[in-house]
Amino acid sequence: MIPQEIIRQKRNGSVLSAADIDAFIGALGRGELAESQIGAFAMAVWFRGMTREETVALTLAMARSGDMLSWKGIDKPIADKHSTGGVGDNVSLMLAPIAAACGLAVPMISGRGLGHTGGTLDKLESIPGYGIIPDAASFRKVVDEVGCAIIGQTGALAPADGKLYAVRDVTATVDSAPLITASILSKKLAAGLETLVLDVKIGSGAFMTSQEEAETLARSLVEVANGGGVKTSALITDMNQPLADAAGNVVELQNCLEFLRGHKGGTRLEAVVLAFAAEMLVQAGLCASAVEAEAKAREALASGRAAEIFGRMVHALGGPADLMEHPERYLVTAPVQKPILAATDGWLGACDARAIGMSVIDLGAGRRRPQDKIDHRVGFSHILPLGSKVSKGDRIATVHAADEAGADKAVADILANYRLVDAAPAASPVIISRI
Repeated sequence: MIPQEIIRQKRNGSVLSAADIDAFIGALGRGELAESQIGAFAMAVWFRGMTREETVALTLAMARSGDMLSWKGIDKPIADKHSTGGVGDNVSLMLAPIAAACGLAVPMISGRGLGHTGGTLDKLESIPGYGIIPDAASFRKVVDEVGCAIIGQTGALAPADGKLYAVRDVTATVDSAPLITASILSKKLAAGLETLVLDVKIGSGAFMTSQEEAETLARSLVEVANGGGVKTSALITDMNQPLADAAGNVVELQNCLEFLRGHKGGTRLEAVVLAFAAEMLVQAGLCASAVEAEAKAREALASGRAAEIFGRMVHALGGPADLMEHPERYLVTAPVQKPILAATDGWLGACDARAIGMSVIDLGAGRRRPQDKIDHRVGFSHILPLGSKVSKGDRIATVHAADEAGADKAVADILANYRLVDAAPAASPVIISRI
């Protein structure tokens, strides 16, 4: 394999063979390529694109660059979900135990916050003792005995992806549909999944801001994952406002516990969680229709089985055994909490969800640099959804801050972010389409 010849072919617009892609990614994973060659390959793909067959070959080669997990002996469908990221998006925390309570095995490998979006792992690290990187044997044991485990990616899973992404990040080649697709799915294929559902966000708080962008990425992900042997579908969901009524780490974990106790009924968050639970159950063949599957998911939630499984998962991965019963003993709250009050009467008509995510980062709940430490305590809670009618002095949200100065700035930022209107705005669907 001559790397520069493969780069030349792609630069000139040729379709690469699966053998050439496999050889190039194999050399990348073994550390045999110069960064300049990796960057040149990424740039050639950015300009020339890839066919669906090339993208499947790239995804499979990256998945095979490290360990491939096997779930033989676990007599349940192996299923997972992935989100492209948003603000107040803590769906995974509730979805995994609900799906497990309905009979699925859910080995969920999640990530940290990226840009203005929150990260599932950062939220779970709010729990004292929770181990996000267990060894392979422990991971398997928790999935087998509890039904789900939410953990982080180890260096042994799809290592070629990590090396390629590091170069893409500094060569302006992140926003390539084939490279995004291979990056996301290589880790999922390496995890040994049978089925996968994808949450592709669209709106001001998403990475894809237009429906065309979102549908292009969703189709690429679905077609490539199915081509790689994992039964996959995608829902495109709205991210023009925070999904939950909280954005941060501890505050979103508290939101999760309240959801599992049945206290978030009728919300946009509930609609998304139940839609994905239904999609997972139908895909895995455990239910014949979405209506039947949603009813099964609702019963798992109402009966308390999902809450019990979440508590068992937390304890099995090193956290406290009684988090569900006594969260106040373990979840550290911010020293300054201030209500954000409406300045006038009206309806909440619009907001910039990305700006809310950036306000969360300003408070200290996210990272500006990879090495930054985050403050799990800070963020926003009690966020009213768009369309809410408020009077002057009513609470729009509550800020949780490390100090008075941070709280005051966050209050001003949120008040400047929300637009109040004189009439009730038209309601927008939270589930936009299915791919």
